[in-house]
Amino acid sequence: MWSYLEMLKYVLENGQPRPDRTGTGTISVFGYQFRHDLQKGFPLLTTKKINFKAVKVEVLWYLRAGTNLSYLHQYGVHIWDPWADENGNLGPIYGYQWRKWPRYEGGHIDQIREVIRKIKEKPYDRRMIISAWNVAQLDQMRLPPCHILFQFYVTNDNRLSLHLYQRSADIFIGVPFNIAGYALLIHLMAHVTGLKPGELIISYGDLHLYQNHIEQAKLQLSREPRQLPELRLNPEVKDIDDFKPEDIEIINYNPHPFIKAPVAV
Repeated sequence: MWSYLEMLKYVLENGQPRPDRTGTGTISVFGYQFRHDLQKGFPLLTTKKINFKAVKVEVLWYLRAGTNLSYLHQYGVHIWDPWADENGNLGPIYGYQWRKWPRYEGGHIDQIREVIRKIKEKPYDRRMIISAWNVAQLDQMRLPPCHILFQFYVTNDNRLSLHLYQRSADIFIGVPFNIAGYALLIHLMAHVTGLKPGELIISYGDLHLYQNHIEQAKLQLSREPRQLPELRLNPEVKDIDDFKPEDIEIINYNPHPFIKAPVAV
């Protein structure tokens, strides 16, 4: 996937050294946009292996308004473990805001359901937006959202696109995972609304490479990309809440080997 590799190369060549919250140190650029047409293949990196099981389980956890590790652990996924408390709780993070945004007068707003309704009834609506950046609850979250807001867009040829704004982006570990996750979300939302997957667009704020990932990034850039895989969804599933991990399958995935790198917490 050349668009990702070009972005990685740009950060390596133009990133400015900056301190960060974790104390690791980064090289960073501010403001960059990534685009991928999902008709050209599912954007799961081939220049290193990505754990797609973890990607799909995380997305389904978000769609279940998950705030505890239990669902992730049920499928052997431990990517959120470093941020949870001793009881496995993470506070009102992504999925909670997507599905249970608190109303000031009481009750909750299901942003996902509302967008599905608009896609079906008002496909040209410019308000099909989902936000995870709930200012009133940031101090209750174990990790404030990095990918904070996204907007859906239906094209005249019945394709569903998504534009995400990501305030902070770890380009080597986090970004490939986020690209695959939001590509999957487009597929799921298109599936239940009778549309075709369109384009994934991500606009980055602070796009950074950790100092202890530089050699790994250079190794990845030395590898030739391979053909992108395909995504298959169970055609029997009709509702966004009915998807299970076994309903989502990646096929023809032939990546280069995994590249180990430490996660900055």
